[in-house]
Parts: sequence; C-alpha cells; structure tokens
Amino acid sequence: MALGRRRLTAMLGDTFFIGSSLMPPDNPSRPAANGTIARQHAVYSAGLAGHRPLLPTNAGALEAAAEHVLSPKAFAYIAGGAGAEQTLTGNRAALDHWQIVPRVLSDVSTRDTSISLFGHRYSQPFLLSPIGALELVHGEADVAVARAAAAAGVPMIFSNQASRSMEDCALAMNRVAAGAPRWFQLYWPKSDALAESLVTRAEACGCHALVVTLDTTLLGWRPRDLDLGHLPFLLGQGIAQYTSDPVFRSLLADTPDDRGRPPINATTLRNVLATARHFPGSSLKALTSGQALAAVRQFVATYSRPNLTWAGLAWLRERTSLPILLKGVLAADDAQRAVEQGVDGLIVSNHGGRQVDGAIASLDALVNIRRVLPDLPIVLDSGVRGGADIFKALALGADAVGIGRPYAYALGIGGENGVAELLANLATDFELTMALSGCADIAALRDGTERMTRT
Repeated sequence: MALGRRRLTAMLGDTFFIGSSLMPPDNPSRPAANGTIARQHAVYSAGLAGHRPLLPTNAGALEAAAEHVLSPKAFAYIAGGAGAEQTLTGNRAALDHWQIVPRVLSDVSTRDTSISLFGHRYSQPFLLSPIGALELVHGEADVAVARAAAAAGVPMIFSNQASRSMEDCALAMNRVAAGAPRWFQLYWPKSDALAESLVTRAEACGCHALVVTLDTTLLGWRPRDLDLGHLPFLLGQGIAQYTSDPVFRSLLADTPDDRGRPPINATTLRNVLATARHFPGSSLKALTSGQALAAVRQFVATYSRPNLTWAGLAWLRERTSLPILLKGVLAADDAQRAVEQGVDGLIVSNHGGRQVDGAIASLDALVNIRRVLPDLPIVLDSGVRGGADIFKALALGADAVGIGRPYAYALGIGGENGVAELLANLATDFELTMALSGCADIAALRDGTERMTRT
C-alpha cells in the first residue's frame, strides 16, 4: 500500500495535495507558482485529498460560521451596528450600486497589486483596520493577527482599544518579518499627557503612520450590545494599550470613585475576578490592590474627548513626525479643512456603521471627497468584503482599503491560521478581479478607461 501510494504521488507530482498544508509542496525542478495561481492550485489540490479550506470563501458564509463559534456577546460586539443598522447595510448597498465594466484583450500575464503610501511599498492594496477587544473572539487576540499580517506583508493598524499592547504586537511582527508594516490608531483621550505617551510609544514601535479616529468621541447607540448589557471594557477587556502605558498607570491613584455601582451578586463578583485577570501581572495583586477596578474606572473617565476641535491637530502635529491620517471624515468640507490643517491623509469611514445610524455610506463619501481632493492619500474603510469591493473602491479613488469584520471572523474561526487564510483569499480574489477586468496593475484602474458604471 505504501509503495503504491508513493508511485501514485510521483505520477501526480506537485499537482496533488500532500499533508495538511494548503500550499503545494516545493518542486525545485520548476519555478514556484505565485499569485492567484498558487492560491487556487493549493485549494483545488487540497480538494483532491478530501480537504477543504479552513474558512468559507463567501463573506456571508464566513460571518455565519463565526456566529456559530463565537459567544453571543462576542458576535454582537463585532457584527453589530448603531440603531437600526441602516448605515451598516448602506455600506454594502453603496458598493452594490456600482458595477465593474471588464475590458478584454489586455495583457495581464504579469500582474502587480502593490501600492505606495507615505514612502512605503505594500504588496496589497488593503490594510487591517483597527478592531478593539479582539480577546472576545480568540485568546491570542491582536498578537495572532499581527503574526498573520506580518507573514503576508499587510499593514496592521494597531487598535487603541487592543487586547494586547502595541509593543507585544510589534515584537510578534518582527519575529515573523523584521520591520513588517504597522500603523497605530489613536482615540484621543482627555489627558494630553496620555495622548503624547501613546504617540511616542507608536513611534518607538516602528509604526509607519498615525490614525486619529474622530467619529467616536462618544460611544454610539448599539442595540445588540445594549440588549445583552455587555460592554467589554467594563470587564477590563480591550484596554491593554492603557494598562501598559506609564502615564495611564500613574493616573490610577487619582481615579475617580465609581458613580454607578452595579448590584452585588454572584455575577458581579465573577466579573470583578475577570477584570483582575485582564490586568497585567499578578491577578491576585490586581484584585487585592484595587488596581484592576481602578484601571476600568480610569479608562471610563479618560476614554474619548467630546470637546476635541480642529485646534488640537496643531498640538498633535508638533509632537510627531509620523504621517497623520484622520479616520471618520465623511464630508468634503471637513476633508478640505483637514488638508488646510496639514493632515497627510484620510481614512474615509463611518466606523463600519457602528456610530451614526442613517449616515452616508463610506463609498459615497469617498466619491464626494475625491472629487475635491484629487491627490490626497485616502483609505476607504467600512463595508469591504471581497476582491470586487476592493476593485470598486480603488477605481473610484481610494489608494487602499481597510478590512475589518472579516478578519475578526477569521480569527474567531481559525486563530492566526484563519487570518492568514483570509488574507490569502482577499489577495487572490482581488488579483483575479483586477486581471479579469483587463488591468495588469492598479494604475490601470485609473488610466481613464471606463471601468465602472452606476446602476
């Protein structure tokens, strides 16, 4: 039997899937397949051995699979939107209103999906948008995402509401690929000293850019979370950037007393213990010293800044040499004012529909903003689920797109391997869409040829 199997394997060569890897075995006798060929080859070869991909390749099926494995609270936090979720569905509707016009008889035998942003070359036109409290979906949280992103060469935007510190994520990335690209998201806190400390740490971690999120100066009305009475930060989840920060730690001694204490019962006590487990160091010490609860109360007191105005941007510009992008700008007038303030770029986003119900779709805002600012670096965020979405966004003026919920779902299903597979799928899906639409590179999407039509 063993001999027969070896002979069959030799006959089939590397067109047959061997082992558990999704990639075909190396064959030095011919050049390795790359790009779309390699990914499709791997999946179909695996199928010959009865193996299927770890993740569903359809975005809707991916979300359904994640709902099956995640807790109701975790899924609600990731999947939910504000109000009746009209903005959430509107992001998808805006993308669906645009149709690609494929062009034929173009040489696409050699393809290039790379982009340049702020002096850095990235192999793919997408980044991983910041998502908070990823420990809800997987124990390794941000670190698992960081390793997968580093292996793929895809920039990861470290969340200000991360479950692991930016230093831990940077170290994990460097162990996979030294200098792997990463950005940092800043939720501007009430303390300027804390904001400056976070920015300084981001620079020390080798971040390529600073993303200032402006659309969450207050937390949106999110029925899925409200109906479950669940906010992860009150359990000490998603506050690792704070508890690892020296300025934040110095504020704990002056933490204001809790104004709204919950009733004391068994559930309350379990949650207090959980809060201690999420604090760095000894859980027992965090519990008995009161630091864990103080950290949660200080986070609530410090998080977000509803009195932030345009004047603050000059203060920030003086404190960092990193490119500054504003995330959450949806109005063309605001975009123009941002440029006047010296901002380096925008992430056009409605926070995935999580903040203002009934807000303009991010893609529609992109079209409006690009019309008045033809040269400003812009990343589109919210609603992107596959290669066709990426193509549409780039053709309509985005320099790159942000990927959000899909990688959280992939993390929940398969951990680091799940995120890695999702990134491979997205890269292949986009490259195929680009090539089959008659474009050999991203510049061709904007060469004046008709590429898109609106229904």
